[in-house]
Amino acid sequence: MGRNPVTWLGSPTFPRAAHTALGDTQLRTNLRKATTSIRAKRAEAVAELSDWEELRRAGEAIKDDVLAHLDTYLVRLEEAVTARGGVVHWARDAEEANRIVLDLVRAKDADEVVKVKSMATAEIGLNPYLEAAGVRPVETDLAELIVQLGNDRPSHILVPAIHRNRAEIKDIFVRGMSEVPASDDPRDLAEAARKHLRRKFLSAKVAISGANFAVAETGSIAVVESEGNGRMCLTLPETLITVMGIEKLVPTWRDLEVFLQLLPRSSTAERMNPYTSVWSGVTPGDGPSEFHLVLLDNGRTTALADEVGRQALRCIRCSACLNVCPVYERTGGQAYGSVYPGPIGAILAPQLVGDMDDEQAASLPYASSLCGACYEVCPVRIDIPEVLTHLRSQAVQAKSRRDPEALAMAGAAWMFRDPRRYEAAQRIGALSRFLAGDDGRIKRLPWPGSKWTDSRDVPAVPKESFRMWWRQNRG
Repeated sequence: MGRNPVTWLGSPTFPRAAHTALGDTQLRTNLRKATTSIRAKRAEAVAELSDWEELRRAGEAIKDDVLAHLDTYLVRLEEAVTARGGVVHWARDAEEANRIVLDLVRAKDADEVVKVKSMATAEIGLNPYLEAAGVRPVETDLAELIVQLGNDRPSHILVPAIHRNRAEIKDIFVRGMSEVPASDDPRDLAEAARKHLRRKFLSAKVAISGANFAVAETGSIAVVESEGNGRMCLTLPETLITVMGIEKLVPTWRDLEVFLQLLPRSSTAERMNPYTSVWSGVTPGDGPSEFHLVLLDNGRTTALADEVGRQALRCIRCSACLNVCPVYERTGGQAYGSVYPGPIGAILAPQLVGDMDDEQAASLPYASSLCGACYEVCPVRIDIPEVLTHLRSQAVQAKSRRDPEALAMAGAAWMFRDPRRYEAAQRIGALSRFLAGDDGRIKRLPWPGSKWTDSRDVPAVPKESFRMWWRQNRG
């Protein structure tokens, strides 16, 4: 997965990947059909609430309060989880988080784990890490299962297999599952997946989940989903491991209520999530007997230090911005080369990578027309266009450090700082007169000087500098 699994190893820059994606007519058809439908349903669901804008502003305020006092809330969460029988682990980066999870799985002598859909575990590259160690992760979200069985990459935050149609999905199931679907009808596909996964749920010792929210005051973790697979993972295995980004906190239960209204309408266009699972530590005789919470940084504290960029950490992973983005609709999520596609990925992934010298990450802030549609639908009012332009300026500054002109100017500054270096450069420069023509001008220089003489001439440097003349005549 490379040094930082937030972006995929070997991914081309967005412009190159987008050019390839635009040539895939089936992909564009699948995306246009899906995003158009989701957009329309979301608009209807939002229109039902007269106080939608007030809810958005409340979500923004709660998230900003969390980010401003993140250290306090994280300690409060750890204390609450520990008091209720859970164990909290702190992970600075992907490598540390993966190692913690693997150690916990090995402690249970498990060679297979079931997983709830989790952006955080995808971000750190947990699946290939476990596979390399001999542990098979089984995705139980239907769309994630499609991606996994197809050896594919997700292309959407909410619907990872949005780029696949049902005929393609049937072919994937036929190749990858013992349960062969009767047809490509969605009901038959879902039934085949249900039978395949039921055996996994009943035999798994360990489950791994992400978290939509964590309530600091009670140590409660919340996962929202639409299929019920999450609830099976969260209740049946002996051990539950949750990997959660440190920004997923809300201070109180009252704050959670705001997001349980914002998230379903923005993501699935539903009034409420079909399944909202909440647990607080360990309850003897009910659910897993062990609960481990892995709190993941992986670039988040660096993003937090950026006064403009930090608003990306408000994100609740609803995917509303993807569904209205004209760029995403035409290129799909895989063109972004990141676990986080679309407009939010264009501002979040570069900050988590934390390296604008990374050509692929630096290309993501340019994956936008800056139309502003993403900001209009964001349930927590992330001003994505503002962050995009902010990150573009950082990309330009990073590039200027490598730009030949910038390097030349740095060399000139080094030379001008010392009189002896300056005079030595003058003496060397005077030799250029031998390259001049009869008119005293230099028309061609070797590289890198050829970059200049390709379009203009250079006056020959005089044999004698003013300093030399002054010493001889006025010294």
